[in-house]
Amino acid sequence: MIPRYSRPDMVSIWSPESKFRIWFEIEAHACDALAELGVIPQEAAKTIWEKGGSATFDIERIDEIERETKHDVIAFLTHLAEIVGPDARFVHQGMTSSDVLDTCFNVQLVKATDLLLEDMDALLAAIKRRAMEHKDTVCIGRSHGIHAEPVTFGLKMAEAYAEFDRCRTRLLAAREEIATCAISGAVGTFANIDPRVEEHVAKAMGLKAEPVSTQVIPRDRHAMYFATLGVIASSIERVATEVRHLQRTEVLEAEEFFSKGQKGSSAMPHKRNPVLTENLTGLARLVRGYSIPAMENVALWHERDISHSSVERMIGPDATVTLDFALVRLTGVIDKLMVYPERMIGNMDRLGGLVHSQRILLALTQAGSSREDAYRLVQRNAMKVWDSYQVAGSASVDFLTELLNDDDVRKYLSEDEIRDRFDLGYHTKNVDVIFKRVFGDD
Repeated sequence: MIPRYSRPDMVSIWSPESKFRIWFEIEAHACDALAELGVIPQEAAKTIWEKGGSATFDIERIDEIERETKHDVIAFLTHLAEIVGPDARFVHQGMTSSDVLDTCFNVQLVKATDLLLEDMDALLAAIKRRAMEHKDTVCIGRSHGIHAEPVTFGLKMAEAYAEFDRCRTRLLAAREEIATCAISGAVGTFANIDPRVEEHVAKAMGLKAEPVSTQVIPRDRHAMYFATLGVIASSIERVATEVRHLQRTEVLEAEEFFSKGQKGSSAMPHKRNPVLTENLTGLARLVRGYSIPAMENVALWHERDISHSSVERMIGPDATVTLDFALVRLTGVIDKLMVYPERMIGNMDRLGGLVHSQRILLALTQAGSSREDAYRLVQRNAMKVWDSYQVAGSASVDFLTELLNDDDVRKYLSEDEIRDRFDLGYHTKNVDVIFKRVFGDD
């Protein structure tokens, strides 16, 4: 995490203060349950809440103790004892460090996910607004980077909306997957702590009791969680890459907002670069990368080892902070994106009507030509247009004119039949159908 790519609300979830507060709550809730069961005195549980609940934990003191003990949970418990006094001997009864660490980690991931879901809702709202705005803004669709057939810019946005709506559903599933608690003691047998303590802590912390744990919560849950973040990052990159392509000088159908006083290059004053979406592409690579060590964490030795620990101390904060920043940045890009409909039409027209080639192909087959002959007839006229485009950068040969002058084509199609196949509206006639699928009756 670095401030440049971090937002305060997400960062605060991973702060030492937040972590130690969660550790305390786990221990205190466990004491409540232990008191209910008669394992520790009721007054001790009350004292632990009263003194620890109002305390400000001294991070430097905890670090000082850890330098001696070489154990972070023991350092915290020692500091807590300094605050609580003699009743602190009832804290951590029958528990092991992983009970605290794993439950805390999942609480933090749940809190982080709730922020990510808020980010996702804001992004979906921005995409939807732009989709509706440009539902009928015709532009060229491309396959392999080459002009294919007309679409609308609104359809591009609708596709992004549907994709991030799926991402939101996946994120909800990931939240459910990760929201578990383990207070099962050494090697997960509950030998020294009643399972009812775990149930009590889980409910108090907004989690579910892990059905079966070893000494740690199973790491397949975390692997799924971080893989989900990686998929969301990939969707961010897909949209960012689309914007980057559309902003290229030769295309320039859309462009990141360029604010007053903004500078694009230290050397070339004319530059307006897609810096935000390039940044998003890089951040997506990071978030995706975190999914691999999360998957490698699944295979721990026997009932526990700590090979996962160092990984998670880094990828937990870094992945969620980075994705939070990226979602908010993409929302800003979409919200302020400059869209140029006239440029879209101009680019489409540069190929002299070739976007209608499939309609002519189909018309010829429906008029009696074999598909092979029809393809040959359409392609030979299309290549004349392509050749003129390659020379001039804009077609000097018109596809419609070539077809009308081709005697072999005219054996099958009249002039009116050929001209009818050059109707741009034909390609967008089902936009409303697609929008209803994506947005419902809105």
